[in-house]
Amino acid sequence: MRLHPNRERRLLDGASIAIRPGDRLAVAGPSGAGKTLLLRALALLDAIDGGEVRWKGQGISHDAVPGYRRHVVYLHQRPALLAETVEQALRRPFSLRVHGKARFDRSRIEQWLDDLGRDRTFFDKPVRNLSGGEMQLVALLRAIQLDPSVLLLDEPTAALDPASSTAVEALIDRWIEADHDARAIVWVSHDADQTGRIAHRMLHMNAGRLEHRSE
Repeated sequence: MRLHPNRERRLLDGASIAIRPGDRLAVAGPSGAGKTLLLRALALLDAIDGGEVRWKGQGISHDAVPGYRRHVVYLHQRPALLAETVEQALRRPFSLRVHGKARFDRSRIEQWLDDLGRDRTFFDKPVRNLSGGEMQLVALLRAIQLDPSVLLLDEPTAALDPASSTAVEALIDRWIEADHDARAIVWVSHDADQTGRIAHRMLHMNAGRLEHRSE
């Protein structure tokens, strides 16, 4: 659980979720229901006052957190890109020790840019000139190139036009199917049509509680 700062109510209240390989979960609910906090708690970005996040059935020690975050990646609705150009932003994760011997694969990104309707000049675009939607695209590419086991998506297409949103949905679908037995997503969205397209299981959240589940 997570308590409100005034301690009068729980921001997460008995929220329990199990994520399995191949899962495509969508989380819906009103603003302030706790959807973002749930994702951030799963990514170990926000501490919880009770309960536990477990990975492959085991608790996660402090020393294991960096490795856990290699496998469970949270994608913020308004991402920050600490780089001068798009390509630098995409290369940056590979400078971190946690990613070991993994290397930046430009050709893979080029294929994804084609799928998203962007050409090669996008690599050289200054980050400061990116629109909100373009920032979301770069953040998505930066995440999926690392092939995490679980991708936590917080309104990942909120700043995109309908055509770009559809392209993102298709790209994520292909990314999951490329290794279906090793990847899963949890997608927060206010768009009921979108969640109907991308999810195999729906979770409804209200006042910090997961109230309703449907297959």
